Amino acid sequence: MHDVIRDMTLWIACECEAPENRFFVKTGIRSIKALDVENWKGVRMSLMYSQIKKLRGTPTCPNLQTLFLNGNRLEVISDGFFQFMRNLRVLNLSSNQYLYELPQGISELVSLECLDLRWTCIIELPIQLNKLSKLKYLDLMRTYRLIKIPRELICKFSKLQIFKIFSDSICRTDINSLIEELKCLQHLNVLWIEIRTDFALESLLSCHHLRGCTEGLCLGGWTGTKVLSVLFLENMERLENLEITECGSIEEMVTRNIEKELRERRMIQTSSLSPTNSNTITPRFHALSKISIFNCPKLRNLTWLIFAPNLTQLKVGLCLRMEEIISEVSEVANVVGISNPSPFAKLEWLHLQILFDLKSIYWDTLPFPCLTDIIVLNCPELKKLPLNCDSAKGNQISIVGSEDWWKEVQWKDEVTRSTFLPSFKLPSRGKELDWKDEANLNAFNILF
Repeated sequence: MHDVIRDMTLWIACECEAPENRFFVKTGIRSIKALDVENWKGVRMSLMYSQIKKLRGTPTCPNLQTLFLNGNRLEVISDGFFQFMRNLRVLNLSSNQYLYELPQGISELVSLECLDLRWTCIIELPIQLNKLSKLKYLDLMRTYRLIKIPRELICKFSKLQIFKIFSDSICRTDINSLIEELKCLQHLNVLWIEIRTDFALESLLSCHHLRGCTEGLCLGGWTGTKVLSVLFLENMERLENLEITECGSIEEMVTRNIEKELRERRMIQTSSLSPTNSNTITPRFHALSKISIFNCPKLRNLTWLIFAPNLTQLKVGLCLRMEEIISEVSEVANVVGISNPSPFAKLEWLHLQILFDLKSIYWDTLPFPCLTDIIVLNCPELKKLPLNCDSAKGNQISIVGSEDWWKEVQWKDEVTRSTFLPSFKLPSRGKELDWKDEANLNAFNILF
């Protein structure tokens, strides 16, 4: 929003309304006056990005409906802070990375409908949350220190419509019990969840309601699985965001039923009939738009992505044996009946990082009608990009990487080189490093 328009909007909302209906917006300030909580007035308040560390006192805010406290440095919220905010409907505490616990007094927010705890360090959810019977939205994305969700808490939110939780610590929570509780929520229509075992995945997929409302899925920390069949994605018709992270045993991702294939091979060996393609089924993952593959050290390629035609963002990092993103697919195409596959037709953003063995993104040049950003960091063997002078079709593509890598890039011809020479940019340190938590970011910084 243009600064002038924003200022005018705030002036109308904060000054022209009656006192009981006013907005109170003080973002990005460091003045102690903003913390004069006894004088907080208005219906909607925003104190985002204001370096606030402690919230004490007991403000009387009977009309307050929205409170944005995200992006601060909150460490403590006193138990009585929410006592007189009984009409509060939206509370945003996200991106407070020093906030380790919620006050018990949060149970006073009996009208609360939206609670955003993304990117906080909450260790456990207090059982007092079970009094928030009107809650419709609960966001626990990237709560990496979360180790406890009390049993039979989530199922108390009978009106919950949106629930999100991607957390590396979820393995300490009984994910199977959590899924059983989610099955009780009749109004749930958007689910983002992290799955760490085959059994939990089967439990999720066995429920038509949960399977149908899952928009984000993270497969994290799987062990003992060398070959992962992604055919289950076909049954998740609304799945847009997929993350596969820290799966140290996975070597291959395939689009076939492995057990069925073994049975068919045995039948073929005992039959005089040759197999045909008439009964082959071509999988399609139409909803998938964002995919992130992180820290899968044995995974060698992602050829299955040719079946995700609407992919807009692809991020691959710390896969030390990854040799190709999509390998030459002639054999795959023959098996599933695809001729002349053209992947990445809708790709907008490609991020490749710490892939020491990566040599190829795709075996031929491709049209990229939507591509705007390519980021290549610590991929020393990647000498060729699947680009020619017609790839961008007028789009302005930004290519981010190191100077040493850029000097080694081998172009299809001089025209292609001249076309993309103005596209190169050096990385802004830390800007693109949004993988996982602070520990992993520090590891990346060491490699730079």
